[in-house]
Amino acid sequence: MKPSYVVAGISVVAILIFAGGYLVYKPQQAADSNLKNVNATSEPQTSSPSESESNNGTALIRPYSPIIGPEDAPVTIVEFFDPGCEACRAFYPIVKEVLANNPDKVRLVLRYAAFHDGSDTVVKMLESARRQDKFIPVLEALLEAQPQWASHHRAQLEFAWQAAESAGLDRSLAEQQMKDPAMAAILKQEADDVEAVKVNQTPTFFVNGMPLMDFSARGLEEMVSARVGDSQ
Repeated sequence: MKPSYVVAGISVVAILIFAGGYLVYKPQQAADSNLKNVNATSEPQTSSPSESESNNGTALIRPYSPIIGPEDAPVTIVEFFDPGCEACRAFYPIVKEVLANNPDKVRLVLRYAAFHDGSDTVVKMLESARRQDKFIPVLEALLEAQPQWASHHRAQLEFAWQAAESAGLDRSLAEQQMKDPAMAAILKQEADDVEAVKVNQTPTFFVNGMPLMDFSARGLEEMVSARVGDSQ
């Protein structure tokens, strides 16, 4: 299962089946204050145990991973996501709401799992957007436009470029940045970690290093709430 996210002003309702029930996606505001703090470090590095959360010895967080929310938050959600994944798009407003409800307690760390056709290129767009300080608007624009560029699992990347440019991405600069060997190194490290952590669908969530077993909106909310309570 591969997901997507929705942005302010979108009149799209995504209905997906999760565990026999329906998850209804509704658009939410894109300007939540806790979505403004994105770690802009883009260089891949080798993380030590003190620099990363681990699951069975495998890093869940890399020093270059995008972080949304306060870096010192006591609760960390790690999400392995694919920008071409419909389920990720559906979960996006849910994760935003969790962050908005816990602005000082919860942070989101995004990891890339580029399973869909063309997603590796879109991940590079996102990394270029981060270098240009446009990560959140470009992310949300790409998720909004996902039905166009990722339709039927056959990427039409010109639509992705149009969406990213509409959110302020400098395409000429991005095309140069995407040739940086550091970009390829990031994708290689992400793919290695996806395999090591045994991520086989997106989104896959970990909360303070523990996997989310109840894959549902309520399951994520309850797991985060429990960890927030433990931190107080």
